[in-house]
Amino acid sequence: MNAIIVSALLGVVMMFSGILLKNKSTLKYVAMAGLLLLLIANVLQTYGVYTVVVNSHELLRFQKFGLFFNSIAIAATFIYVLISGKDIETAGNYPAEYFALIFFVLCGVSILCGFNSLLMLFLGIEILSIPLYILTGSDKRNLKSNEASLKYFLMGAFTAGIMLMGIAMIYGATGSFGIVSPSIFTAPNGSLSASKVSFLEVAGLLLLFVSMCFKVSAAPFHFWTPDVYDGAPSVFTSFMATIVKAAGFFAFIRLMEGQSTILGPTWKILLSFVIIATLLVGNITAVFQQSVKRMLAYSSIAQAGFMLFALYSANDIAKEGILLYATAYSLATIGIFAVLIKMKDYTLDGFNGLAKTEPVLALTTTICLLSLSGIPLTAGFFAKYYMLASVVKTGTGLWLVIVAVLFAAVSVYYYFRVIQSMYFKEGVAETSEITTGFKAGLIFVAALIVLIGVLPSVLLNYFYF
Repeated sequence: MNAIIVSALLGVVMMFSGILLKNKSTLKYVAMAGLLLLLIANVLQTYGVYTVVVNSHELLRFQKFGLFFNSIAIAATFIYVLISGKDIETAGNYPAEYFALIFFVLCGVSILCGFNSLLMLFLGIEILSIPLYILTGSDKRNLKSNEASLKYFLMGAFTAGIMLMGIAMIYGATGSFGIVSPSIFTAPNGSLSASKVSFLEVAGLLLLFVSMCFKVSAAPFHFWTPDVYDGAPSVFTSFMATIVKAAGFFAFIRLMEGQSTILGPTWKILLSFVIIATLLVGNITAVFQQSVKRMLAYSSIAQAGFMLFALYSANDIAKEGILLYATAYSLATIGIFAVLIKMKDYTLDGFNGLAKTEPVLALTTTICLLSLSGIPLTAGFFAKYYMLASVVKTGTGLWLVIVAVLFAAVSVYYYFRVIQSMYFKEGVAETSEITTGFKAGLIFVAALIVLIGVLPSVLLNYFYF
């Protein structure tokens, strides 16, 4: 609850700071101080259970898992601002408002980390999404940015309608907005029975599933992702592809924890289809991209396929895995987008010879790409390992593990094409001004990726404490 209040207040503070502070460079440090305050406020509430009850209806329920995930999201945002803050300041004429919108997004993330009602789920999704529509179209002089913003807004509005329809159906069938359906009851043998589930409830849950698949860009509801990621200013694409996507997955997992029993055996079949489609579309399409930015957009879809395994397994290993995956994926993507922003040419040829002109950028980019590929000694390796291990623990769906490993091998190909361009192709990669502070930030991110890759317990032990 602390994080919701503090993030909303900080968003308002950042809006007024744009009037009071004439020096744009100061805004970054104000935002970083606010993020540290937000992180402390959230950590202070990590141990314990906190609820918000209105008229005997529990709207919010903050537990350790959700609060810890929120801490990861806030910390990742701090690293994002640390590295890319200067680029946010130059992304347009209103940097204070951009930072304010980021805090409002974090307010939505905080709601999604503790919602216990379908209404709060909807509010959290909308509070998170609306600022993103604005950030996507912040480059007003760029037609691709305008197109991406309009497309994102229209598809987001359409999906919001689908979610509301699903919520209305579930309420009509159960008389409750709770995420654990009252129509599920415990049989004498201790198992959950779904014999009282109505068709209306199942239809409503399927609509919720479709709307959440859109939010995490899972196939076949992924069509908005490449154009929006490609058209939005790169500095905001980095934020959308990491913290926002991870929050969507957490909300997805929390929602289906109490509802997936309603669908019975159909649930695993439906989810298997979505996982395979997401891995297929993301990986195969990424192979043919010549733009590194667009390749990363499709690879984010492929990464979503792996994160969906946490939904399929729904066990303790899956919970550990999604925390590790969110951290590893966010760090690597923030790192590589920070480099991409500095490149004057986003194509593969634009990276030719980067190792000679900017060896620090090439090295940190390589570590980020290795992590996204799932290579050992990087955080991405253990992230993928935990996802696959969670499926193995269920005793079913082993064929999904084999398919996922094959697609992971495909991902190595298109990630390594960038490494090949940087180290083994002739050329002079052109970049904008690279400061010592920027390089230090990239080295810090790369060090975290390697540290978590060698000692994942550094992250997970905090979760268990």
